Amino acid sequence: MDPLPLAQDLLRCASVTPADAGAQDVLAAALTGLGFTVTRLKFGEIENLFAEIGTDGPHFCFAGHTDVVPPGNANWKAAPFAGEVRDGVLYGRGACDMKGGIAAFVAGAADYLAAGGSGKISLLITGDEEGPAVDGTVKVLDWMAAHGKIPDFCLVGEPTNPTVLGEMIKVGRRGSINATITVHGTQGHVAYPHRVDNPVHRLVRALDALIAAPIDAGSEFFEPTSIQVTSIDVGNKVTNLVPDSAQAMLNIRFNERHTGAALAAWIRATVARYAERFNVDIAISGESFLTAPGPVVDRVCRAIAASTGQQPKLDTGGGTSDARFIAKFCPVAEFGLVGATMHQVDESVPVADLRALAGTYRAVLDAFFAA
Repeated sequence: MDPLPLAQDLLRCASVTPADAGAQDVLAAALTGLGFTVTRLKFGEIENLFAEIGTDGPHFCFAGHTDVVPPGNANWKAAPFAGEVRDGVLYGRGACDMKGGIAAFVAGAADYLAAGGSGKISLLITGDEEGPAVDGTVKVLDWMAAHGKIPDFCLVGEPTNPTVLGEMIKVGRRGSINATITVHGTQGHVAYPHRVDNPVHRLVRALDALIAAPIDAGSEFFEPTSIQVTSIDVGNKVTNLVPDSAQAMLNIRFNERHTGAALAAWIRATVARYAERFNVDIAISGESFLTAPGPVVDRVCRAIAASTGQQPKLDTGGGTSDARFIAKFCPVAEFGLVGATMHQVDESVPVADLRALAGTYRAVLDAFFAA
């Protein structure tokens, strides 16, 4: 099956989060035509679907999302929702992240099934990956667990390759924690320092303590944990006034040596050494996870190498993805297209890569069910 027509049909749906714009209707029709049983799952305003075929043997799940980020206001070579091919390149918002990946998997699965392949194959497709990620994969996974549909292995079709198809597979992701620190002081005139308690001074000392030394040196599969201060804000527009509060924001991307809760406690304890009155608001976007190399990951890597001619590197870098939710239920890895243009103007994928990825997904299915 050629993945291009399905990819074009999906790209022509302006499914900017949280809108679906018919994208899941297009996908459901394609899967139903291949014999999949499709269950539509709407949570809040988010459209999701779970599709399955086969009943015997191990269960392989492909996960992805049909929602996309906005196209922005810049001029595109081709309209962002036209699904146009120019000089062998398919343009459109979501071409590589990740409607192209979804179309490639559907095509690869179609070829696998047409060749007599057996086993249980499913697709978990959400419309809420680029948004808050509240009514998407998390709730579909809960539904899958309640109905006995958790897979033995899941492959997320995010664009994992930096430059060439086949060079990288994600076997884990760092966790992410955001903190907003507000330090309270006593406002007053700068000429009378004995009458003030400068919250800026306290905040700066606390931040310096947080970033003074590396949190760790990394591990076998993860780079060192990174802390980045993203904002320091006082809102003071005059030079002769000590403000009554100062605020900073920071993000920590952490490896498997830490948990979000432990890092939150560390931040609060550090700030407490320098400030008597403060607030620390914490949001944990996700915990770190790792699918350790083993028989299944090895088979997937061998299939990718045989199909693309590239030996994929096992990697855990980059941002978060819905794999952080799936990892709580089953082993998960990520492999998709080259991500060089994702979220950019003129997001695109060479049609040759799209077709090659479909063949690679077919090879992955062959290897998974051959065991």
